[in-house]
Amino acid sequence: MARPRKYRSMKEIMRVAKRVAAADGSADEDDDHLTCEQCGSGNRGEELVLCDKCDRGYHLLCLRPIMTRVPIGPWCCPACSGDDNLPIKSFRGLNRKKLAGFFKIEQDVLFTRKCTSLQDVKRRRRRGGTLVFQKKRRRLLPYVPSEDPERRLAQMRSLSLALTSSGMEFSNELSYRSGMAPRSANQSKFEIGGMQVLSKEDTETLQYCRAMCKRGEFPPLTVTFDLFEGYTVEVDGPIKDMTIIAEYAGDVDYIKNREKDDCDSMMTLLLANDSSKSLVICADKLGNISRFVSGINNHTMEGRRKQNTKCVRYSLDDECVVLLVATRDIAKGERLYYDYNGYEHEYPTHNFV
Repeated sequence: MARPRKYRSMKEIMRVAKRVAAADGSADEDDDHLTCEQCGSGNRGEELVLCDKCDRGYHLLCLRPIMTRVPIGPWCCPACSGDDNLPIKSFRGLNRKKLAGFFKIEQDVLFTRKCTSLQDVKRRRRRGGTLVFQKKRRRLLPYVPSEDPERRLAQMRSLSLALTSSGMEFSNELSYRSGMAPRSANQSKFEIGGMQVLSKEDTETLQYCRAMCKRGEFPPLTVTFDLFEGYTVEVDGPIKDMTIIAEYAGDVDYIKNREKDDCDSMMTLLLANDSSKSLVICADKLGNISRFVSGINNHTMEGRRKQNTKCVRYSLDDECVVLLVATRDIAKGERLYYDYNGYEHEYPTHNFV
């Protein structure tokens, strides 16, 4: 199984920090005396950021939540910002009409019908025929939305607030914008060694999940803000092993165009023999709940035990897609974690939980 990697390069963070320091003239001898308020060390000066109010310094990795890049524009430390600046404040004010508009759902469709199971859909399509016995293999399962409409509304509110706070718009699919990679570049035949093809039955399951999202029946997940981890996704109902949790969405671009990009959420889509044709999904302007799933510390046994999901790349109609799939039964209240590196083992995750 080819697993993608989520790019969050500390090398890019350091390079941006040095560039900012050189631009404003702050990289002088006085920086040698600057220390981190959290750990008290003055080492790794290229990773120190200064508060615009109190001028105190903090290492990017000492902040809670950890910062993955130098902030663009004014920045205040936790002591100066206070609780008033927490990204998620209240769910109030986001009614059904506003949510329907945000998620591009017809208002008269939103929560007007009872959730229909995939088995019911297949039962309607079933026709008589020859009985054929096939070797049983593990199939992907559709997620099961919360039955309570008010719970689903609360889940949608949490996602809309997280996306809005991150300066993003909702999208549940791959987007091909002008100036980035065209759709014709997303061909699974370019993948090194080939890519596993999504089976007919699993394709039906994915299409069923897509149809549920279009009518406002999202997976039972809530986005919360944690002072230690930042945005994180919590399970709001039981999820079975092999369940499709989400489809990674965002703008598709060539990796070569993003080599100096400090975006903290790029997912591998295509690794081609010709590196100039390799693609990534950039979830910085458009995206869905997969944008907020947390990474694990894959250097410790405890960290690896937390992993309950994985990202897998499939060929669907000769194009590449990335699915977030449960790797075991997940109970209500758990947070979703997966390994950013997949099989590449390039990104340092020592500072993850």
